[in-house]
Amino acid sequence: MLEVKNLHVSVHGTPILDGLSLTVQPGEVAAIMGPNGSGKSTLAYVIAGKPDYEVTSGEILLDGEDLLELQADERARKGVFLAFQYPIEIPGVATMTFLKASLNARRRARGEADLTTPEFMRRVREASQRLKVDQEILRRPLNVGFSGGEKKRIEILQMTLLQPRYSVLDETDSGLDIDALRVVSEGVNALRDANRGFLIITHYQRLLDHIKPDVVHVMAKGRIVATGGPELALELEKNGYRDFAVQAA
Repeated sequence: MLEVKNLHVSVHGTPILDGLSLTVQPGEVAAIMGPNGSGKSTLAYVIAGKPDYEVTSGEILLDGEDLLELQADERARKGVFLAFQYPIEIPGVATMTFLKASLNARRRARGEADLTTPEFMRRVREASQRLKVDQEILRRPLNVGFSGGEKKRIEILQMTLLQPRYSVLDETDSGLDIDALRVVSEGVNALRDANRGFLIITHYQRLLDHIKPDVVHVMAKGRIVATGGPELALELEKNGYRDFAVQAA
């Protein structure tokens, strides 16, 4: 279980999260929607362990273990994955080298042996074909010169290979056309099972048409102000966030 309890976070002295609490159960897909500036990406970054975010109080627990005591790489080895809204380019690091190093680090954390090169290549080939990832971009530096859709597909490819316990998707639908959105959504849906949870941050119902959430949270002014089923996302699509922003005032 991933639990966020009464989380208060500041960035460079400015309060962003104001007593936010939520739980993502194993097997659950939870969506977070809210207006710009409500703290959605801040929550994603703090869960993943990005520096420069000051947690002034509260807890983030993974099966009872305090993630705030762990560095970002340690959280990743525990099975926490973050898909960025804007994946960065990393010149000089080959995509395949990055994928192999990441996968083997995750395997070591589970007490498993490193994959042989042939087995690694087989897994990448099978996953990339399902996600319609061009083999050519796998031979290039990570994300360098990739389109927005290619960057997002590479992130879902990472997620597919790493098999994380909890995945946080920070506006993964941003910048995707309909075809890329469908492929990315199929990649997420293929990983859904009783032991794996997802926290999906989005502005738009269109992503949730493809990835059906179990629960929808509305976030405003740094905290959760409403929780409901998938119908809540439809209400937001129709009426916007105005009423919820008033509740948060």
